[in-house]
Amino acid sequence: MNKIVDTLNVIVEDARFDFKESKLECRVVDPSHVAMIKLDVDAAAFDTWELEEMNLGLELRKIKDLISLGSADDLIEMVHSAEAGVLTLNLGKIDRNVRPLDPTTLNTPSVPKLDIPSYVEISGASLAQAFKAAKQVGDLVNLSIDDSMFTVHVQGQTDSVTVSFSKDELENLVCEKPARSQYSLTYLLPLAKIFGSVPSVKVGFGESFPLKMEFTFADGAAEVEYFLAPRVENDY
Repeated sequence: MNKIVDTLNVIVEDARFDFKESKLECRVVDPSHVAMIKLDVDAAAFDTWELEEMNLGLELRKIKDLISLGSADDLIEMVHSAEAGVLTLNLGKIDRNVRPLDPTTLNTPSVPKLDIPSYVEISGASLAQAFKAAKQVGDLVNLSIDDSMFTVHVQGQTDSVTVSFSKDELENLVCEKPARSQYSLTYLLPLAKIFGSVPSVKVGFGESFPLKMEFTFADGAAEVEYFLAPRVENDY
């Protein structure tokens, strides 16, 4: 549950949790409508999944506060009483009753269907390190790709950082045509803390095109799609 909350918390403070028969679905967009997350978690990722389909609006901070009291191996039980309108979160001896938010007040965006022209598959640790290095000199990162190379580059006022990965160093590289696009590290760096520990991240983009990142956790039971609008500059 901790990684679910941390992933959503990258761009929002409140989220609607759609509990389906066989999975949990979350769709969130940041207040500026620059970044979006689609998160699907299969019921198999949970120790117990007994519920009727429902939508709950939750303040992520409250769940995070309870999680922080336990250890990595502690289980959290969530029990919702529709009659009382209360969600009970249990951690060991602790019961915390939370009144959910009205789910109709939370924006649940439609996930865009993008024809991504080019993409790479890279280890989460390598990409996270590249973003962290880039952030040391600037906030706007240029991602570029051709048929043999994927590059992360930032030009600061006095310094620059370039991290290049050849096709042989990547798990996969598909490039229809060379492209470069610019994105804000203010949005990417917090996400790097999430995907930095996963084996593989798929990064798709095109010339001044939205960025799409895909990765999984919980042994593949949790699937994340992250979308970020490009920064369009006349000269970068």
